[in-house]
Amino acid sequence: MTAAKIIINEIKGYHQFVKFLIVLVALGALASLVRFVFGLGITTNLNDTFPWGLWISFDVVTAVPLAAGAFTLGAIVHCFHIKKLEPLVRPAIVTGFLGYSLVCAGLLLDLGQPQRCWHTMVYWNPHSPMFEVSMCIAAYTTVLFLEFLSPVCEKFGYHVPLRLLRTIEMPLVIAAASISTLHQSSLGTFFLIAVDKLHSLWYNPLLPLLFWVSAMCAGISIIIVEATMSHKWMGQPDESELLETLAKILPYVLTGYLTIKLFSLFALTEGPLFDRPGLVVLFAVEVLGGVVAPLVMLMNGNVREDNRLRSTAAWLVISGVILNRFNVSMFGMEAPGTLYYPSFIESVVTIGIIAAHILFFVLIAKYFPIFEHHPETVDYSIPDSFHKTDKGQVAPGAVASKA
Repeated sequence: MTAAKIIINEIKGYHQFVKFLIVLVALGALASLVRFVFGLGITTNLNDTFPWGLWISFDVVTAVPLAAGAFTLGAIVHCFHIKKLEPLVRPAIVTGFLGYSLVCAGLLLDLGQPQRCWHTMVYWNPHSPMFEVSMCIAAYTTVLFLEFLSPVCEKFGYHVPLRLLRTIEMPLVIAAASISTLHQSSLGTFFLIAVDKLHSLWYNPLLPLLFWVSAMCAGISIIIVEATMSHKWMGQPDESELLETLAKILPYVLTGYLTIKLFSLFALTEGPLFDRPGLVVLFAVEVLGGVVAPLVMLMNGNVREDNRLRSTAAWLVISGVILNRFNVSMFGMEAPGTLYYPSFIESVVTIGIIAAHILFFVLIAKYFPIFEHHPETVDYSIPDSFHKTDKGQVAPGAVASKA
């Protein structure tokens, strides 16, 4: 097969994948419309026993830590001055912005009266963990949006806003880390009210800390997977050397998470631990498969240097965090003999949200310079040689790297 045919096939495959994602997003939007027309009772399997289900367990409780790469990498780069990881920051910000935007969509779907969502901003209840989570999600989404504006300004040659965004970059990083720390832990705080409902395998006073540390594990892992797949399937730059650095950091975070988890389990937990075999199996899979196995793998230098094995370890961490969130928000909440399973509408909406995240990331990565950011070489002033289009507008890419 000639090189031309290979390129043509790749282009066709890319467009088919995008079309497939668009179909899934359209189906999700249609299912969302059905939910708003007929209400929660008819379109979901939620009831008084299960007041929340897939939309909260995955679209909110799970999606929030999976979008934690932005604040995690921002803290690593700017607080610990590991500047060589800077090229990974922008893709992480895009992932975080999309993740939190879709979290907001998931919250609106699950509200009984979504038209009153603005009440949170007006009628404050500072004693409620849900209030703190909602305010932080709104604030952090705004911060991520401001951070995302930099590649937009570069794309369209908006020099003055770009310089302004560069000026407030550090305050935005500090705000992002602070707000994320608050609401990642507050998600765990929220479940502390379920004293007699959440099983003892997961209920303990350090749940907020566990949520925060596990979010950092998920954030680093998402960056590894995202960068690897972007290079393999989208032709983006190969950042293997930078990913090896992240793979060296991840075992330390996993070790801290595992230490806190075991300490809280055996020293702080009250109540029976091994009375329900099904939950014990879920807990074992979560800890052994999602923490211990990738920890052992990433302690091996050969694994960290191999793209496939490194991604496998990262996928295990991501799967472990996902299972942990479901264990806490769903499986560990179920009373013996009861079972919740999502309805068709719930499932289609969630699939549509996941597809929307992937679709928007693919399109943004294709049309905006999120993989081309190297601050040490970027000139934020108006270049002497900038050119204009026939309409007198600054041509895209006028603000570019000198390298």
